[in-house]
Amino acid sequence: MPLIQVNMLEGRTTDQKAAMLKAITAAVHESIGAPVASIRVWIHEFPATDFIAGGQLASEREATP
Repeated sequence: MPLIQVNMLEGRTTDQKAAMLKAITAAVHESIGAPVASIRVWIHEFPATDFIAGGQLASEREATP
């Protein structure tokens, strides 16, 4: 049973997240042959204030024009 966790910043729509979850499920099924019913995928979202890359908080990056 493949277990896939996606970590990402908050802000995507429900439709965007559903499309991504379905695409990941299909990719796992096609690449390793796991039965679709056995594939588990979930999203862990976090605020932009809780992520830093290159020394800059994501919230600061979003605020920069």
